[in-house]
Amino acid sequence: MARAVQKVVGLGTRLGNSLATQGPKLATEAVEYSKPRLSKFWYYAKVELVPPTPGEFPAIQKGISDIIKSARTGKFANLTVKEAWANTLVCAEVAFWFFIGEQIGRRSIVGYNVKSDYEPHPYI
Repeated sequence: MARAVQKVVGLGTRLGNSLATQGPKLATEAVEYSKPRLSKFWYYAKVELVPPTPGEFPAIQKGISDIIKSARTGKFANLTVKEAWANTLVCAEVAFWFFIGEQIGRRSIVGYNVKSDYEPHPYI
């Protein structure tokens, strides 16, 4: 039993020494690796994830009216495959943001806990 404890202590000591000597090097490498990627992420996040300004609302209204007009006239049937794919991806993005917002609002991934008066039959 004492030998097993000595082996565990020796392993812990070696692991601690290894972490103390190589830890700062690994941390520096991780920071250097992530700097360009994080700067690119923050650049796009500042552009794409900001709420609309009051000056952009007329453009939004025009876009919505164009969508309604194309639905009424059947113009959407003349889209190229690239445009249709882009529209599909935008719709999927809106749906995903909706579902993520619902989960944030519920503070749970699981759905709502709906109370019911229904009682199953005893023979089932």
